[in-house]
Amino acid sequence: MPYLKISTNQPMGQAKRENLLQQASSQVAERLGKSEKYVMVELSFNPAMTFAGTTRPCAYVEMKSIGLVDTRTTELSAAICKLLQTEMDISPERTYIEFMDVPRKLWGWNSRTF
Repeated sequence: MPYLKISTNQPMGQAKRENLLQQASSQVAERLGKSEKYVMVELSFNPAMTFAGTTRPCAYVEMKSIGLVDTRTTELSAAICKLLQTEMDISPERTYIEFMDVPRKLWGWNSRTF
């Protein structure tokens, strides 16, 4: 049920993409206390993006989950920014993150809702 979408203007090779996806999936599961079995991570890279008037490396991230508690968003923001900085050299000041707590009845999986 956790869904993390990362969009960045940075190009990446296959190995780097796979590594980032695996690390993001593992960290989301661990930090939210959810089974990685339900975590989905999407990576969109190299779209035309600008932030603060420049095309320097930047990212827009969406973090959606059932039961996402707003008291955890600061911790999640720090972890996501650290991951992007370490793996992609994207400064935290050039990253926006949107958090969304999704009601169970509005999240479908396996022909039903949670």
